[in-house]
Amino acid sequence: MAEQRRVVVSGGGTGIGRAVAAAFAADGEHVTVLGRREDVLRTAAGELNGTHGEGLVDHFAADLADPAQVRDAAAYIAAGGQVDVLVTNAGGNVAAAHDGSLESIADGYLRNFHANVLTAVLLTEALLPHVRRPGGRIVHMSSIAALRGPGSYGGSKAAVHAYTFELAQRVGGDGITVNAVAPGFVGGTEFFGDRATPDFVASRVAQTLTGQPGRPAEIAAAVQYLAAPAAAYTTAQILHVNGGAALGR
Repeated sequence: MAEQRRVVVSGGGTGIGRAVAAAFAADGEHVTVLGRREDVLRTAAGELNGTHGEGLVDHFAADLADPAQVRDAAAYIAAGGQVDVLVTNAGGNVAAAHDGSLESIADGYLRNFHANVLTAVLLTEALLPHVRRPGGRIVHMSSIAALRGPGSYGGSKAAVHAYTFELAQRVGGDGITVNAVAPGFVGGTEFFGDRATPDFVASRVAQTLTGQPGRPAEIAAAVQYLAAPAAAYTTAQILHVNGGAALGR
């Protein structure tokens, strides 16, 4: 029997992050889910344990854009031993609609930088000394928006790409791979909130070549591939999962 791996998933309480946590737990891996909302994390961990086996999933609440809280989360995780797989999924388009003023535009860009870049970079850097060498897997969550906007959110995800490439070069010699998954439109999550009207969803689905929305479990499967021991030759890559909404070229 293969050794049980330790997996960390940020933003693991809902949506894609929860699907990622569920996929690893279904394989018998030990998963720690992180996020800002203690109640959401507790519920997710309890339900996943009820489905896949008690004790497989634990949780820790922290704002991963706050260095002090990231240190606390890393200390909690490191106390349990080395990390085999790190999935930095926390984030989202948190920029409010701006009023055209430079102040509100700056606020939106800063909000998305904190939510999508700092949450990935700070957690990764805090846990990096504890990632398995060789064999560690780091997977960042990006977005099709990194290719085509919107600006503040897409720009933050493009920064995650740059960090993925830089980090992969830094740790490749240690036998750690670093990649990112960039989903297109994914249904069944809270990402779009009130914007996810039937017309909005139909417009996003119409952009695909398959005529279907993505599903959280499909994104989780892409993460699992990049995290697999057999994916040791795949690093510094962006895996696009978007139904052909953006052509792979």
